[in-house]
Amino acid sequence: MSRREQIRMTEAEIGDFLRRSKTIILVSNGRDGYPHPMPMWFSLAADGAIAMTTYTRSQKVENLRRDPRVSLLVESGHEYGELRGIVMYGKAELIEDVERVIDTLVAASGRGSEQTPQQLAALRGSMRRTATKRTVIRVLADRVVSWDHAKLGGAY
Repeated sequence: MSRREQIRMTEAEIGDFLRRSKTIILVSNGRDGYPHPMPMWFSLAADGAIAMTTYTRSQKVENLRRDPRVSLLVESGHEYGELRGIVMYGKAELIEDVERVIDTLVAASGRGSEQTPQQLAALRGSMRRTATKRTVIRVLADRVVSWDHAKLGGAY
């Protein structure tokens, strides 16, 4: 078995890793041909799609209107034997529906914490103020590459 096969994460491991991560690096293609990497808070949909929001007038949205191809990166680890990560490749869908923007903002900002219905209602209300100026970026990956060097058991 190749090293590549040894370190590949299973679908369950990928899902778990994404659920425990808060920030993803969104890489869009700039007008000048250079990659445009930006850290984003994100949410994970039931179908595996990644959703995040940004201001509609941002450089990211401009880039994605011109070229919807993206790569997404989530990684962790400080030492070689701890390195874990996922790169996803796909096309971004831009969604300007205010309710979808609010849903995504709430899902991305509330990850890792339990909230009461009253807290969720207050959060939705506060997000509504900026939601009209924001766009959801939704990506369902066409291809996923993953690695977990801990699977090598210290042998590199």
